[in-house]
Amino acid sequence: MNSLKQVILTITAAIILIPAFSQDKHSQDYYYQIPSCPENYTAVTVAARMIDGLGFRYYWATDGLRDQDLAYRPNDQARTSLETLIHIYNLSEIIAHAVKKEPNMDEDRPEYGFRELRDRTLENFRTASDILKKSSDKDLEDYKIIFKDKNGETVYPFWNLLNGPMADVLWHIGQVVSFRRSSGNPYDGKNNVFTGKRDE
Repeated sequence: MNSLKQVILTITAAIILIPAFSQDKHSQDYYYQIPSCPENYTAVTVAARMIDGLGFRYYWATDGLRDQDLAYRPNDQARTSLETLIHIYNLSEIIAHAVKKEPNMDEDRPEYGFRELRDRTLENFRTASDILKKSSDKDLEDYKIIFKDKNGETVYPFWNLLNGPMADVLWHIGQVVSFRRSSGNPYDGKNNVFTGKRDE
């Protein structure tokens, strides 16, 4: 009887928690569709929108990847899809660190499995976008890329974030889409990158 009562209490608690959980969408689901447009055109909202575009494309480019997709490489000189995703994650770290005013340290990075790697990459995109949306255009001067190692710091302005990591992420997302097609798991055409929504 006690065990039945415990089961009922557990189910009841789960039902109560479901609405609260669903209201706060986690970052891994945040880019299921692109967020609403900012109300005004400013330098920071345009930059944030570019990152949201990356988040949406990355979300769907990586959705449903299988082990054989992650292991695929077009030739011996190319990265595998998983290695490409690790590179995208590293680029997303540079983007997030810049707007958080944190340096990129020269240190060994932890190895993540695909799912955690994907979640952390999406989290970095969301964090960077959210900070930019709350910023002023003048703040961009403070959002620098900082590389730090034992020899000191190398600093680049926000401009380099645009033509460097952000453009590079877009480049590599395209590679992932191409690679998954070659490994027999093509990108879902219902995901409309123009509207930023899924065509159901």
